[in-house]
Amino acid sequence: MPAWGHPGPMLYGRVRGFYDLGPVWLVMDTVYLLAAVVVLPLLVWQRWVGGKRRGGWGQRFGRIPARCGARPCVWVHAVSLGETNATRGIVAALRRGLPGHDIVISATTDTGYARAREIYPDLQVFRYPLDFSWVVRRVLDAVRPSLIVLMELEVWPNLIELATRRGIPVAVANGRVTEARSMLRFRKPVVRRVARRMFRRLAWVGAQNRTYAERFAELGVPSERIEVTGMLKWDTAEIADQLPGAAELARCVGIVGAAGGRRLWVCGQTGPGEEAVALEAFRRLRAGMPDLQLAIIPRRPERFDEVADLLGRSGLSFLRRSRQKDGQPPPASPPDVILGDTMGELRKFYCLADVVFVGRSLVPLGGSDPIEVAALGRPMIVGPHTWNFADSIDKFAAAGAIRILPTSTEDPEAAEKLAAAVREILTEPGARAIGLAAQRVVRENQGVTEKTAAALISLVQRAQQ
Repeated sequence: MPAWGHPGPMLYGRVRGFYDLGPVWLVMDTVYLLAAVVVLPLLVWQRWVGGKRRGGWGQRFGRIPARCGARPCVWVHAVSLGETNATRGIVAALRRGLPGHDIVISATTDTGYARAREIYPDLQVFRYPLDFSWVVRRVLDAVRPSLIVLMELEVWPNLIELATRRGIPVAVANGRVTEARSMLRFRKPVVRRVARRMFRRLAWVGAQNRTYAERFAELGVPSERIEVTGMLKWDTAEIADQLPGAAELARCVGIVGAAGGRRLWVCGQTGPGEEAVALEAFRRLRAGMPDLQLAIIPRRPERFDEVADLLGRSGLSFLRRSRQKDGQPPPASPPDVILGDTMGELRKFYCLADVVFVGRSLVPLGGSDPIEVAALGRPMIVGPHTWNFADSIDKFAAAGAIRILPTSTEDPEAAEKLAAAVREILTEPGARAIGLAAQRVVRENQGVTEKTAAALISLVQRAQQ
């Protein structure tokens, strides 16, 4: 999420002109302190009412162990779970290309941090620091990076300003700037002044597509430092028809599947309001498809209990995956609905699906990653709100490899329209071809990782000359 998604820009407008009175770090520290007054009550509410318990505050304030030894270092930062997964190929390529360098990983969210700890057990992993100047200095002193790689658009003024002053190049990999959110903020007059100063200090940007490259240039990145590399998620998506552990998951939670004459509809990475629409669509489908099962996997872990309560009131039989561990006997009868309330099993659910709805797209949240579904060759449906993945959605649509549903949770007919789309795919003789077309799109767009890694390695080598 961009730095300016926080309340800082609004508050900064109230101290307009202060930018010219002192160093950038002093201005931004003042903005952040004012923003903290606004945000603190929200954080308290999220912790004690919303159940969103962020951890690692010591690390967020820069209390991380100093890196041992004198080897040069590349610091790779991801934001959340998706960005962390996207670092896998880059980190592997950097380790091959820079064998004499340490690599450290940071993440902003708790889910991203947990995933980084899981996939990088031999690397130093820490939570991304708050952008106060004294915190940034403490982290730079501890990590001593030769290069900082930020995934997508996690740019913060003090980090870039202070790293640049130390001669540390800062690069953006897998870069994207959405029109609906980021550009609108960065174009605000007061924000634009600081943003341009920040963006023109970036040493290199690997943009996901030409449109994003043009937006980075508009924001101030010199055009000679921008390269269209493509999207890293094309490379991190594992093309497969089956996955290890998927069969055990199906047995354990009572997903019968094709072998038992039943079919499975998976709603993955769902957002608020979408589960209710999916359940109503499921009821309508079951009237003509009594063999159909539904699996719902919410995007946010803090919503697991909320969705479980919704299922409990639905009158449908359901099972929580977290209550049914591997190795336990399967349920006596297959449940109507399975709630995927564990981490790390989304792709297994996708692998078992006959059709997938990719969530956060019937609500204006920008959509979720469709590439993992496509790599498994499953037919998929999305709503209209997919700006976070506009480029990949366009490629799938051009290949006839996706169904885009022009409705939203606000539409009284949303459930019927969603049911009709699912019904069409489940009864369409050529449904398998839709999934195979999506797999081909993934194959055709791979190769981004090596291109990105080559540019980053060149940055490191130039900085050491």
